[in-house]
Amino acid sequence: MHSNRYTLMYAAAISVLTAIILAFLSESLKPAQQANIALDKQINILRSVHISNATPQQVQDIFQKRVQKVVVNSKGEELAGQDPDAIVLKDEVNKPAVERKLPLYIYTGDNGRKYYIIPTYGVGLWGPIWGYVALEDDFNTVYGATFDHKGETPGLGAEIADAEFQAQFPGKKIMSENNTFVSVRVVKPTDPTDYGAEHRVDGISGGTITSRGTDAMLKNCIEPYLTYFEKQKQTPPSGGK
Repeated sequence: MHSNRYTLMYAAAISVLTAIILAFLSESLKPAQQANIALDKQINILRSVHISNATPQQVQDIFQKRVQKVVVNSKGEELAGQDPDAIVLKDEVNKPAVERKLPLYIYTGDNGRKYYIIPTYGVGLWGPIWGYVALEDDFNTVYGATFDHKGETPGLGAEIADAEFQAQFPGKKIMSENNTFVSVRVVKPTDPTDYGAEHRVDGISGGTITSRGTDAMLKNCIEPYLTYFEKQKQTPPSGGK
């Protein structure tokens, strides 16, 4: 029989060897994991402008040719040398708006028309919720939206990821007739509200907390871009519509 010392040394050696192998595999797989994360993000961004069912290569080609990536601040200034993909939105949304770095993706369609895609991040019932809202070049009308979640309840809060919920957003307005910010409000049909139909989407039945989280997320994440959008309205368009 082996001594206790031998057994302990053998177990330690196996543990060290296993740790080395796992660390090597983790580092080896990291580039592929990061590439998959980046691709998934691009797929969701393009879904907000109604591009779906594209192959991974098509998604990458569209992004390279048609998507401009910028970072702005609440003063409406573009921040040079900043990569929007490197910004951790979870951290930014918890800062005061004046301190945030605001990632923005600008998609140019076949006719030269631009769509401004805002990343959003908030909290639902059980964890994070997030998404992308695309505005038309009037900086008021929602062109499309896509949302997802980490752990909302299937059949309830998880329905923010369903096409039926997201299909309510195109055509909604974020600004009132007198040009004040309203956002798109997520409210239950039975709740009394002063918001007009152009600002309202139906909340999820049985998913009150997730609906409220989505409503708060949209307001918190869209409003800081308004000064940038106002400046863009004053800039003559470089392309046709």
